[in-house]
Amino acid sequence: MKVRRSVLASVVGLLGLFLCAPAGAGEAPKPTNWGDLFTRPTLLGDWGGTRTLMAEKGITFDASVTQTGMGVVDGGTSSAWESGGRGELKGRFDTGKAGLWPGGFLTAEFEGNWNKSVNLSTGALMTADTNRVLPRPFGDNVTLPELLFTQFVNRYVGVSVGKLETLSPDDPNEFAHGKGDTQFFNLAFNINPVLLMVPYSTLVAGVTILPTADPQQASIGFAVLSATGDASTAGFDDINGAIFSGKGRVRTGFLGLTGHQVVGACYSNKRYPSIDQRLAEVAQDRLATRSDTWAAYYNFDQFLYETAKDSRKGIGLFGRFGAGEGNPIPVQYFYSAGVGAKGLIPGRDLDQFGVGYYYSSINNPTLKTPSATRSALQDEWGFEAYYNVAVTPWLLVTPDIQVIGGAQKQQFLGNGQRRIVGDATVVGFRAQVVL
Repeated sequence: MKVRRSVLASVVGLLGLFLCAPAGAGEAPKPTNWGDLFTRPTLLGDWGGTRTLMAEKGITFDASVTQTGMGVVDGGTSSAWESGGRGELKGRFDTGKAGLWPGGFLTAEFEGNWNKSVNLSTGALMTADTNRVLPRPFGDNVTLPELLFTQFVNRYVGVSVGKLETLSPDDPNEFAHGKGDTQFFNLAFNINPVLLMVPYSTLVAGVTILPTADPQQASIGFAVLSATGDASTAGFDDINGAIFSGKGRVRTGFLGLTGHQVVGACYSNKRYPSIDQRLAEVAQDRLATRSDTWAAYYNFDQFLYETAKDSRKGIGLFGRFGAGEGNPIPVQYFYSAGVGAKGLIPGRDLDQFGVGYYYSSINNPTLKTPSATRSALQDEWGFEAYYNVAVTPWLLVTPDIQVIGGAQKQQFLGNGQRRIVGDATVVGFRAQVVL
């Protein structure tokens, strides 16, 4: 209960900051037409024009609350049914629109989660419920994962510094991206797992280049990030190593239809605990370590049919491919592919659905004992299908099913007993309210 009060206090505090920002002394809100309760884009509406007025002065925000309920109905390590959720409030301040100076943008994000998930019950490395593990996977959390300032020095080049929430911008895809709150539930369809070497929230200094001055057409980014960031800390006290990252994204028009290509790579010089250990050293609290790890990735999305030119509605394909060192992140090679659709059904413009398959080649961790070398994992695969129903523009309800061949081969039950972990069938339900 204390955590939920803290979430509420954080949300109210950030709203207060936005409301107190300069919006023009004595200026009355302008009347707007956001529609009635069942047609407006957000539950809270436009506040009698105040929200539109704030946007005109450079202050915007997105807020949502997402609740999931999921159960392992067959296989896995247990037949658990769990419910949990996450709240997010992200604000943006545009210094140009505020009348201060052009090209400056400040973003801040509050995020919190609560209750439990089925992620430890599937036998898989990939989380079946991504929404619940952010900003941190265990416990009830309230954090500030992003406080970032970006300044464009001209139309083509911008520099950023601060604390960055890395999942949203790292590996974007039209049909398979997010935090498990709008499209696929499983982490494998929201980001390339070879990138899990990058902390979810960390200090960053970076440069963005827009070759055409239009971020929707093409962008190139280079960044240096702290390798030890955490959503719950400022990050200055525990810096230990750096991650060097580069990424490019370009919009394509194959067959006259919208598509995107993304390619990137990162390298870390941090010293990590190795996935391969010796029992004698572990018993003495002396873990083997390794440094210098890398990852490279590619993804694409391509519409096969669009309801109208540049509508971002229709049906298409997506795919991800990745390769990494395999240590300390045991995912050495990865691919996912599938079909996604948005607004495909007439009269259901906000509905989405997707079907996908992923495969992870696992660099099996080993434990060397006097008598043998033990290993615990195997390659992992998974299938997922979801349909996101827009009950109203601000209320999105999503049934979901996943079948996962998890990386965990067997479960140790104590007293020397163990059992084989079967493929997990997971059913889920998600409700999101856009505020």
